[in-house]
Amino acid sequence: MSEELNSRVRADFSRARFKSFINQVFAVLSGQPTKLLSYDEVKEKLRVGGPIYRGVKTIRVEQIAGSLNRYHEFDRAFLPKDDQLASRWQKVDRAFYQEIYLPPVVLYKVGDVYFVVDGHHRVSVAREQGQEFIEAEIRECATRVNLSPDIKPEDLEILGAKVDFLERTALDDIRPEANIKLTIPDGFERMLEHIAVHRYFMGLDYLRDISEQDAVAHWYDTVYMPIVEVIRKSGILKDFPDKTEGDMYMWVLDHQHYLTEKQGKPLQPPHEAARKFVKKDEKKYA
Repeated sequence: MSEELNSRVRADFSRARFKSFINQVFAVLSGQPTKLLSYDEVKEKLRVGGPIYRGVKTIRVEQIAGSLNRYHEFDRAFLPKDDQLASRWQKVDRAFYQEIYLPPVVLYKVGDVYFVVDGHHRVSVAREQGQEFIEAEIRECATRVNLSPDIKPEDLEILGAKVDFLERTALDDIRPEANIKLTIPDGFERMLEHIAVHRYFMGLDYLRDISEQDAVAHWYDTVYMPIVEVIRKSGILKDFPDKTEGDMYMWVLDHQHYLTEKQGKPLQPPHEAARKFVKKDEKKYA
């Protein structure tokens, strides 16, 4: 029985390694990296705080998408990328078949994503064996943006820009319900410029200095949200499934700027510009 089990765990590791090889080939051909998220990279770009101990909990294995210090050894599906991992991996796999209790893995939690601190082989075997849940000791790290398990390493640049935006505007404190999402690389930097211009013209209208907090709230209430409401009512995002309300806001403002600067047309209220932009786009894709 022991030799039969040894053969089984060796076969399991060989299968996992082959799957990892296929994933690496696909990554090269598609240009879509399959590496695990690096906690240190996420911490640096998103200025993550903590961690705070949250106790032992049962979590979904699919939510584990990163590693503290071994993100080069496993791919995004937690498949082993190196034959040198065989010995430890097979020991954990053998324990799975023998129903031997193993201690909880140790994870950092950032948003809805978990990063392995200790227990990489246990997570890898759990995924390969089709486990949906795993017992874990959780330490939660604070962040101003939410991370989801499908996040890609290349998404971190935009999320980092969002953190900068929130730290400078405090929009998440001023309007807690606000959750602006962008896929445009320089989108949040340009939004900061929009708010600065809005603040300047508010000062001219009110004949007084306008605080940054008041400018942010007024911009969100009278510029951003009116455009978003037009976008929502039109349903136009169905034609652009990879884009967001924030992306469409940027397109509307760019279109308005083009009409004003290049064609000499008068500046319109944001919601009117949005309606005309949406109407024009609906005709284009009708």
